[in-house]
Order: sequence, then structure tokens, then C-alpha cells
Amino acid sequence: MKVSVIIPLYKDLKSLKIVLEAFQRQTYQNFELVVTEDDDSSLTVEFLKRFKDLNIIHLQQPDTGRNKVIAQNRAIVKSTGTYLIFIDGDIVPFKHFIEYSVALSKPKRVLSGRRVNLPQAITEKIKKDIYDICTIEKHYFKFVWQNKNNRDIRAEQGIQLNPNDWFYTQIISKRKRNSEILGCNFSCFKEDIVAINGFDEEYHPLATLADDTDLTWRFKGMGYELLSSKNIVNCFHLWHERGVSNANFHPQNDIKLFKYKKKNLVYVCKDGLDKYLKDNVE
Repeated sequence: MKVSVIIPLYKDLKSLKIVLEAFQRQTYQNFELVVTEDDDSSLTVEFLKRFKDLNIIHLQQPDTGRNKVIAQNRAIVKSTGTYLIFIDGDIVPFKHFIEYSVALSKPKRVLSGRRVNLPQAITEKIKKDIYDICTIEKHYFKFVWQNKNNRDIRAEQGIQLNPNDWFYTQIISKRKRNSEILGCNFSCFKEDIVAINGFDEEYHPLATLADDTDLTWRFKGMGYELLSSKNIVNCFHLWHERGVSNANFHPQNDIKLFKYKKKNLVYVCKDGLDKYLKDNVE
């Protein structure tokens, strides 16, 4: 089965370099990367030429402010894989990331993963090529022990289990686990996210509702199974400064809109990817 990994990008090639290098190490090889840039930088075009061994589709759009969900909807349309994995541009996958996603995949099932938050000092060393992120994955229990008192890292979320082993199939898979979607690490069959018209672009571009809370509710409303892939489909999150809030962004407006959609059972969003599907046909 061919997999498309959708990676939104906004002016952070240092992180993207680490992400792409991680995909060069994947145990599962039948995949493409859709780097969907919320910008139209010529630097990115030149940068991606360095990764000739990866099958990369590069999309660009004018930088008019944060428009992540538009970039993601356009990427869904341009993707050629049967199965879609969504991550962020600062998410670095473990080497079995795609393989284990495929192992748990099933039509009308959405996998909801988690992430390990790398601290600032380690992230900076990795970006300067002083420290290799592969070392953390290879000696992960050492990393867990060294950071056992730092709850913000969530190191326990990186302890990896094989989805085909007895311990997962007979013990872990039978437990009730949090399956709420995190936009930085989830996956599903392409036809399933197309069925709900992709990400809802009615929300403000700075709102986080569109790529996690709203998706969780709409997938459930359509009767899809949400399955936690925590400790299976593992990844690192590179540290970064938090974005500056925009004075024109009022979260209460989006919350009000979300409640309205829930009340009226709007599982298939009105302003989604269908308009890009039409453009793609033309």
C-alpha cells in the first residue's frame, strides 16, 4: 500500500532537514512526502533538491499569514497514496513510524498518535549537528531515565511497542486509551478524510480547532473508529518558541462556530477540500 505523508512547512528549513533525514531511515519504503509550504520561497525549492532519494511532492502558496489547513487540504488532493499520515514540520518520526502506521491501518479507522517533546538544549544541539537524534531513539530508555523528572517532555510516550507482538495485541490494545486526535500525528485512509471534506477552513487560521478537536468530533460523528497509536507510531517534537498571539484572533468566535456545527451535526464541512478537487480535475 502506498502511503502519503503530508508535512506542512512554514519558514523552518532547519527542522525540515531533520524530518526528511528521518524519512530516509524508514523501514517501510512505499511512500511519498507531500511538503506543503505555506509560502512560496525559492530557498525551499533548492533545499529539496538535496533529497533526491526521497519521493517528494512540493506544493507552495502565497504567504498571507498562517493558513495551515489550506495547505493541508491542497496536499490531500495532490497526494497519490491510498493512506495518509499527517505530521507537522517539526515532527521527527521513529524509524518504524510508517511501518507501524500501516500495520494498524484499517478503513474507517483513524490513528491518533502522540509525541515526545525534546527540550530546547537537545533540539539546538541536533540542529547544529552536535547531537544525533538517532542516538536518542536507539538508546531510548537511557533518555527516559535521564528525563524522568521532566513531565513536559512526556518521555513515556516514546517507549515503542511492536503492534504485531503479543504484549500489544493481548494487553495494550484491549485497554481504554485516549484517542483524541493531535494534528501533529494522526493518519487515515485518504477516502475517509475526503468523505468529510477534509479540514474545515471556516475556522480562523490561527485556531487549533480545525486539525484536532473538530476532526475528532466529525470522524466520530461519521461512525469512524478512533484508535490510539500511542507507543506504537512514535515521533519526536523539536522544541521551538511559541508563536506570538494575533490581536485580530478571538478564540471565542471559533468556539461559538464549533458549538453551532456540533448542534447541527455538520460532519461534512462546507468549506473544505472539495474546491481543490475541482481545480485538480480541471
